[in-house]
Amino acid sequence: MDNQTIYYIMGGAAGAFVLIVIIYYILSKKMQTSEYKRIQKLQQGTKEKSFSSEILFQKLYLTYVKIPFIKRYVLKIRRRLEIINIDDEYNTRKGTAKILTKSLAIIVPIMLITIIITSSNYLLMFILLIFELFMIDTFIDGSVDKIDDKILKEQIDFFSEIRHAYHEFNMVEEAIYQVSQDDEKDVSRQGEKIYEILISDDPEMELEKYYDIAPNSFLKEFAGISYLTKEFGDRKVDGASLYLKNVNNITQEMQLEILKRDKLNYVFQSLSVISIAPVLLLEPLKSWAISNFSFTASWYQGKPGMIVQILILILTFISYILVRKLKDNGSTGMNTKDTENPWQEKLYKKKPIKKVVDLFIPKEGTKEYRKVKQLLKDSASSQKIQWLYINRISLAVVTFVASIIIFTQLHVVAINYVYTEPTTDYDIIRRAIGKR
Repeated sequence: MDNQTIYYIMGGAAGAFVLIVIIYYILSKKMQTSEYKRIQKLQQGTKEKSFSSEILFQKLYLTYVKIPFIKRYVLKIRRRLEIINIDDEYNTRKGTAKILTKSLAIIVPIMLITIIITSSNYLLMFILLIFELFMIDTFIDGSVDKIDDKILKEQIDFFSEIRHAYHEFNMVEEAIYQVSQDDEKDVSRQGEKIYEILISDDPEMELEKYYDIAPNSFLKEFAGISYLTKEFGDRKVDGASLYLKNVNNITQEMQLEILKRDKLNYVFQSLSVISIAPVLLLEPLKSWAISNFSFTASWYQGKPGMIVQILILILTFISYILVRKLKDNGSTGMNTKDTENPWQEKLYKKKPIKKVVDLFIPKEGTKEYRKVKQLLKDSASSQKIQWLYINRISLAVVTFVASIIIFTQLHVVAINYVYTEPTTDYDIIRRAIGKR
């Protein structure tokens, strides 16, 4: 390459550099204009920060749904939050991920510590892990109950504002619309939904649908009296508005319900943990007894000791379930199960299982069939008779298999006790007499 070619290349590079500098200068001048600054300012309000908890919880929700065991808890929380966050998928997902993340942040470290500490004692590890699963269930229900209690307390102020707005506008739907404009309160979504029902083409049908998804009975009553007042008008009773009197009555009922829930939360504050305490103390008590009284080892390691430990586990589990039932305040947790396509329906659709189940179901028109149907109606159960018998058969099969496993294990324990346990040389009666 001669010198002239090199000069051409250097001149071209220098020219390109000068051109780039000129273009950059022109663009920077344009960027300083007021129009560009205005657009940039608008973008600043819409751009998300590098770290956003909102986006994080949305991504966590999508991750949790893909994990089989955690998915069960996701759906359980979601069904309850869907009732509170009407038609708000974003907040439902965010709330679900938030509650589940808090629960996992507490439970996972505890489980890891439990596995490390009790790695040499599988029975104690199993007991503690079962206990911790119960605890995560309790924590999740408690977190959703707090949201439900919050919306119930917000309803007190909501109905108070409704009364003032009704005095101003003298129109039910207009009063509800004005009060529901406060987006900061969860109850405002319920107000917007009731307003949409009142102005819909078929408010009676929409009201029936709302009865199925309302978070509590007080909002159902409020929606009902609002519909009746809009359709047939308000009337005076003893010089006062009948609609406002009904709203006052609902408010008084809500105040009593809040007091009842506060009392229940106080009474049952630690009772769920206390009900499982016998299981936690089972293994430490056993170790203490064996270390201090060696003759108790033969009892614990034999069949009677195993039976007593199993009975304590069963009784503790029953006590825990009963405590949970007593604490239930009848809020949004009442009907969170999938009543359209539960596991019983999926199981019944399989032909071999359907044939077996049909053998146990009474024939239609028989006295037994009518009796079962009437019992389901009296208990206000959403179950079908097929689901009921699938539950019964499943329970019978599980009980039979569990009994076989337990009896087999007890038989193995008894054989090992006969062959491997040495005769104890500790005579507590003789030693007690000798001391005298």
